[in-house]
Amino acid sequence: MGHVASEKQKLLNRLKRLRGQIDALERAVDGEVECAKVLQQATACRGALEGFIAEVIEDHIREHMVDPQLPGSDPKVQAAEELVAIIKSYLR
Repeated sequence: MGHVASEKQKLLNRLKRLRGQIDALERAVDGEVECAKVLQQATACRGALEGFIAEVIEDHIREHMVDPQLPGSDPKVQAAEELVAIIKSYLR
């Protein structure tokens, strides 16, 4: 995953936030917090993980599916951008 290196800090920051959310979820379960709040925290964790996944997929598409030398008007570039938008709307 060499292409991840260029986005490493951004991805690590996302993972740190996710770890914090999971820790909060664990504290909520351990502290016997009401179900609705636990579910809300679990949903936030899932959203954070989906955002991380979307970011890695987006980077992968841009790095491996499209030649960076192509102009933005090239059909391949436009198709890749459409795919990125679909992934973002689905996972975020």
